[in-house]
Formats: sequence, structure tokens, C-alpha cells
Amino acid sequence: MQLILLIFMSFVGAAAIAAPDGAQLYADNCATCHGDKGSGGVGVPLALPSFLENVDDNFLRQTIRRGRPGRVMPAFPKLSAAQLDALVGHIRSWSGKPAPEFATTPVKGDPLHGKALFASNCVACHGENGEGGKGTGVTFSRSRDLPIIAPALNNPGFLQAATDEMIRHTLLYGREGTSMRSFLEQGLSEKDIGDLVAYVRSFEKQADVSGLAKVVPDEKIIIAESPYTLDETIENLKNAIVSQNFQLIRTDLLEHGLVEEGEESKQEIILHFCNFKFLYDALAIDPRVGLFLPCRITVVEHEGKVQVMTINPLYLSHLFNNEELDEVCKQMHGIYTAIIEDATL
Repeated sequence: MQLILLIFMSFVGAAAIAAPDGAQLYADNCATCHGDKGSGGVGVPLALPSFLENVDDNFLRQTIRRGRPGRVMPAFPKLSAAQLDALVGHIRSWSGKPAPEFATTPVKGDPLHGKALFASNCVACHGENGEGGKGTGVTFSRSRDLPIIAPALNNPGFLQAATDEMIRHTLLYGREGTSMRSFLEQGLSEKDIGDLVAYVRSFEKQADVSGLAKVVPDEKIIIAESPYTLDETIENLKNAIVSQNFQLIRTDLLEHGLVEEGEESKQEIILHFCNFKFLYDALAIDPRVGLFLPCRITVVEHEGKVQVMTINPLYLSHLFNNEELDEVCKQMHGIYTAIIEDATL
């Protein structure tokens, strides 16, 4: 009997150890964008009461699993079902109310009439084709009165996660603390709202899936060999930077601050430069560009060869999952390429 009890206790202990920790999973995967306590940042504020009171647990699970292709929210396909449940449980713990439950049956409505209603009531925030508002999360990069950018209603991730009834509920009652107000209070009938739901659901037939098939660049860095000496290459780079209407901020030893002063390699140099309008415009789109802006190019001399290198913005664009940022990253790739070519030809 004692042996059986010990075996049972060992199983209980193992189960407790193996149980996913929702708080830790959130800290590891979500807090950087959504804030330690769900107050928002690059991502929307998940702890907002009107958000948690208007989405069911399956919506949260599907959103985490599928993300929002082409928007800022990435997919997390490698999380197990148990980990997803733990994460959702942690997010739900910020609400003092149980999760709402929505029917999965389609809402009946006239999408043609819904289209007309959408044009007069929704386009200003959600865009002409339901593409959503521009920018990210809360006020990191610009002044903003409300915490949530209007979501992309034509996004395949959203359409797969949201049931008709959940969309209907949001239209009926709105979301306090956001620009989404109750359509009933704005004078629409419940039939009108059903027509709007039918129109939003029709986006599914033309949903933009480009984000799902985006080509991932093979090269994580841009690199070129210089035929000039280290000093000549650095001077060439300075001239090329200025010719691209960028301002040289400083030239420094790459290892400065990383090793004891005086022990830095003199053959590894980094140039910091910036076009402040470009920087401001990019930050306004997505504040995460602060990870690689202002711009930096590194010059290394090794075994008699001089190489010039910098991070590939196209690869970062893939990581950031923000289509609005893609164009900025393409521009930055072109600028880096032009500067390096000018300095090494």
C-alpha cells in the first residue's frame, strides 16, 4: 500500500512539474509587445476589460496559433495545446469575469446592404476594404487618444479566429475605451448589424493571404569585400553616407564598451548614421525599427581583406510581420546597398 501511495505521489509530482506555466509563457512570448501586465505596447492592451469581455477563449487560442498574417501579431505554431490553454488562462486572469461564450452558427444577413452600411459607418477606422488602421498598439510612436488601432477585418487570421456571433456582439455593444462604439446606440437595427456581419464575413472570400506565403530572404546580412585599405574604405563610406542625405553620427570601435578600454580591436570599426526624417517616419509605422535604426555599417579587416557589412532590412521585415513596414525596409535595403557599393567599387 505504501509503495502504491509513493508511485501515485510521484505521478502527481511529475504532472505538477510538467504543467505549463501560463505566466512564464506570457513573459517569454507576449510581454515584449503587449506589456508585462497586458497594458499594451507595440501590441494591443490585452488586459483592457472591454476586450476580454468581448472575446471568447477560442478567439484567443486561434489568434495566438494563427497570428495576423501581414500585421504585427506573429503566429505561434509550435506551442502545444496545453501551452495555449495555459497562456489563455493567464490572459483571462486579468478579467474578474468568466469568458463569454458565443454561438458558432453563422449570422444571417444581406452582405450587399452590409457593404453600404460599412461604407458609411466603418471605413473611417477599418479602411475601405477592411484593411485596418495604420500603426501599432498604443502610443509608442505617436500621440494617440485611444489604445487600439482598428483591426484588419479582412485579415485571414482574424476571420478564422472570430465567430459571426462575436463580431455581432462587438457591433451591438461596442468596446469601451476604444473608438468602437455600440452600433445600436448609433441608431442601427439588429437586422442592420446582421447585414454588417454578413459583409465582414464576405471578406473571407478575398482575404489577403500574402503574409502566409512571404518569401524569407536567405541573407541575414549585406556584405561586400572592399578593394581599398581599412582607412580608405571608412572614408569612402563617410562620403557615400552623406551623398545619400544621411548624417554621420559617429565612428567607433566595434568592441567599444564590450571589452576593457584599450583592448578593442582597431581592425573592427562601426559607423553610425541617420536621416532623422526617415527615422521618425519609420518609428511612426512601427517602433521596433529602433532595434536597427539609426543605421549602422561595420568595417572589418581580417587577414589582409577588408569587408563591409550590415544587417539586411529585408530579413528584419520578415521577422516583424508588418506589411506597412515592408516598404520602409525595402527603401533601407536600397540605401544600404547603394552606400556599400559606392564605397567599395
